[in-house]
Amino acid sequence: MARWLPRSTDLTRFCQKLNRVKTLEDNMMETSFNRCLSTVDLTLLGIGGMVGSGLYVLTGTVAKEMAGPAVIVSFIIAGFASLLAALCYAEFGARVPKTGSAYMFTYVSVGEIWAFLIGWNVLLEYMIGGAAVARAWSGYLDSIFNHKIKNFTETHVGTWHVPFLAHYPDFLAAAILLVATAFISFGAKVSSWLNHVFSAISMGVILFILIMGFILAQPKNWSAQEGGFAPYGLSGIMAGTATCFYAFVGFDVIAASSEEARNPQTAVPRAIAFSLGLATGAYILVSVVLTLMVPWHTLDPESALADAFYRRGYAWAGFLVAAGSICAMNTVLLSNLFSLPRIVYAMAEDGLFFRVFSRVHPRTQVPVIGIVVFGLLMALLALVFDLEALVQFLSIGTLLAYTFVAASIIVLRFQQQKADVPAPAAAGRPSPEPHEGPSAGELKEYESFSDKLQLVDRDKSKEHREPGQLKATFEPYLEFLSDFYPGEVVTVAVVTLMVSAVCLCSVLVFGSTHLHLPTWSYSLLLVLFSLGFLLSLLLIWAHEQQHGTQTFQIPLVPLSPALSILLNIYLMLKLSYMTWLRFAIWLLLGLLVYFGYGVWHSKENLREPREQRLSARYVVFPSGSLEERVQPVQPSAQPASLPDTDTATA
Repeated sequence: MARWLPRSTDLTRFCQKLNRVKTLEDNMMETSFNRCLSTVDLTLLGIGGMVGSGLYVLTGTVAKEMAGPAVIVSFIIAGFASLLAALCYAEFGARVPKTGSAYMFTYVSVGEIWAFLIGWNVLLEYMIGGAAVARAWSGYLDSIFNHKIKNFTETHVGTWHVPFLAHYPDFLAAAILLVATAFISFGAKVSSWLNHVFSAISMGVILFILIMGFILAQPKNWSAQEGGFAPYGLSGIMAGTATCFYAFVGFDVIAASSEEARNPQTAVPRAIAFSLGLATGAYILVSVVLTLMVPWHTLDPESALADAFYRRGYAWAGFLVAAGSICAMNTVLLSNLFSLPRIVYAMAEDGLFFRVFSRVHPRTQVPVIGIVVFGLLMALLALVFDLEALVQFLSIGTLLAYTFVAASIIVLRFQQQKADVPAPAAAGRPSPEPHEGPSAGELKEYESFSDKLQLVDRDKSKEHREPGQLKATFEPYLEFLSDFYPGEVVTVAVVTLMVSAVCLCSVLVFGSTHLHLPTWSYSLLLVLFSLGFLLSLLLIWAHEQQHGTQTFQIPLVPLSPALSILLNIYLMLKLSYMTWLRFAIWLLLGLLVYFGYGVWHSKENLREPREQRLSARYVVFPSGSLEERVQPVQPSAQPASLPDTDTATA
């Protein structure tokens, strides 16, 4: 029986296989895609992904049912919370200008299986999101024509009364997705041009709404007679914030497009900042004019803006609002169809998903097979499925991706940079020979079977410390941490921080409701888990991090990513248990795909047998010079004999 059990070494090797990270190319600007997108193109893609139907529907819903005129504050808080996640995406998009967004960022810093699960969830998120927007687009257009399309379909095609299926097949939603798929297939430039057209119309309509809205504004609608500015209090504002947060989830299309940007190191951070700022401003200003035009408690959540103009005697303005809403939904459709095939391409290119999706058309320079296949799947979802029950699924996938990207930022920032490891000479500059000693006041790192080789007789106060090593200031107090590998303590602290955040948010969300904890235990658990979170944060901060990189870096690391992690986990735990159940089923399907295909076809798996082919010996001389002898490891059954140690003069 025992011989059938796996050995501990095999289990260790398999676990290492699951957590291996992606090896990046020396020149990350090389790509089979067409680098044709400018900062303006990326900014408009981001705006198109964020300013969709939510501007015309979400503002009225939150104002009427949750926050009143204080929906403005809800959008401000939600915009700031989204900024924390957006800055993490901006740093990664500039440092790793490859398509794949959250999947790629997790793969290069955390590990393979986590990256696959993030990519797997993002796939479903984009498919459901695109199909849901297509159905909303269809319903909005149908309402303009007094639901004639719906009535015709129900009369001549029939209706369904099956769980998880729509009441009737929505041919119009499927058709718009197929048309959008065809345009996306023509290449990034065509997609960008089409997005420019719809974004320009949408922004023109928003400008009209703001001008007319401020002209028709009545400050008395914020007075105490109408319920005041914050009729639902702070709890209403925070409930509105949780809903408004999802209005900003479209900025990751910019990170997904970084492999097609001309200058991603500067274009990606700028585009994310510009698009998020403009989108936040649009949501705040539209909320201001909407609640000033008519009393907030009389708003129609289904069509708040059009109804507000109609009640003020400008019924013709409703047609402009409808046109703006349809154009805004078109940009969201393009954003989903643009991002989804590129994430599939990144997974397939790494060998974690079926390799057929990694083919790029030589003329259009886009993954046509992925665009067509997933465009058809999205159209099928919109045609036959009831998406209202699945829309909440979008939230958990997005928040999980934000959480892992924030954690990846911390891990990557405290890792040694690739430039720190001896590499081939670049730009015609000869690399120093291995026997040359390091210059004064500088340590040169050499890789071998032991990464802990240190040169003695150095003044530790002047020693150059690499990222991931304990700061010299804290070494007298935390000396026992100096024996770990650089970045090892930080990785453990990040895991502890995330566990503490989950426990803390669980107590906040379920402590007084589902768990019915007494006050003393509720307070005690809050204090304990808060201390665990803060101590993990301080332990990370006590280590050196990367400085002086040429690309954008998010400020206040590790505080900013840690706050993003805490907020995302809190919002995830606020979702319904049915959402978590569907999420668990989808994760199980993803694990079947990964263990059945991805783990064996991964490029990193094919690269492994060729990795450790050199062994190194180091000799430290009294003068402090370092000599290295490298010889290939021969795959022989006989034990290799140690070479004679060379003699040299100091």
